[in-house]
Amino acid sequence: MVTTHVQANLPTPVPHIPVTLRKFGITRLFALFVWLLVLMSAVYAQTSSTPTAEEKVVLVNEVTDSTVFGVGSSVRVTGTVKQGAMSFGGDVIVEGVVEGDVAAIGGNVIQRAGSRIGGDVIVLGGTYHAEASAQRTEGAQTIMYAGYQQELRDLMRDPTGLLSPRWSPTFLGTRLLVVLFWFIVSLALTAVMPGTVSRGVARLQLTSLRVATIGLIGVVVLFASVALTLWIMPEPIRVLVGLLALLLLIVASVFGRVILYAATGRWLQRKYVTFGKNSEAVALLLGTSFWVVLTSLPYVWPFLAMAILIISIGLALTARYRVGWKSV
Repeated sequence: MVTTHVQANLPTPVPHIPVTLRKFGITRLFALFVWLLVLMSAVYAQTSSTPTAEEKVVLVNEVTDSTVFGVGSSVRVTGTVKQGAMSFGGDVIVEGVVEGDVAAIGGNVIQRAGSRIGGDVIVLGGTYHAEASAQRTEGAQTIMYAGYQQELRDLMRDPTGLLSPRWSPTFLGTRLLVVLFWFIVSLALTAVMPGTVSRGVARLQLTSLRVATIGLIGVVVLFASVALTLWIMPEPIRVLVGLLALLLLIVASVFGRVILYAATGRWLQRKYVTFGKNSEAVALLLGTSFWVVLTSLPYVWPFLAMAILIISIGLALTARYRVGWKSV
């Protein structure tokens, strides 16, 4: 019996790459991202070290026929206010008489002994304190939400702080948690709906202008129709419409963000990144980090957040269309 040996043309074996080397790319990416955040915090460190302005008080010790306002300051009433008293970013201290409503945003409402408030008490981001023998009109309501007092106080006193966030270790840690959260959400959504995400990425890359246009029209129509419905419809319908609109915004935001992060990450992989060319996880990490850093920049982040919302709505409204847009 003759035995024939056939030698197959096998490819050259690929050398084994240690796991530590394969992970080096992601480690380097994380280090680069942390270094960028630290650099940004050093640039804007003077914002967090700005001294707090001296407490200002609007004193009313006579009879006033109009409503008393305190913007960035507290209001102290020792006389009589015929209408109401309100403070934005401060406390309202009533030692005399306020015949109307009393409200405070980012502060407390303090009613001293022997004083009287004729209307409702509304406190957002603070508490309501009433000493003994303080008088209230029968049937008056007290509406109070005690939370984020310091944040609301700072916002009322310096509205530009909303556009220019104060850089601190807490803020940087929050940004890193945001990156981790959206990275996990993106991985989960990509694993559950890989075909939908891939079609959304292709649609965004080929027809981004049309997606943005449809998203802008959708946002305008959505907010206008919801506002009109909340104005003319009875309360049960208003509650249902409000919940459905909120659900649509949440679903569209999550769906659109994941697609936007994936598309951005793949573009960064093609242009600038030399490792992980075929890794979906690296693309999602790149895209998530890129957009979180952009939305952390002062003054421009509201426009970027609005752009993300418009694109997300556009992607959600065109989710069942083909890439060639022949179904439109």
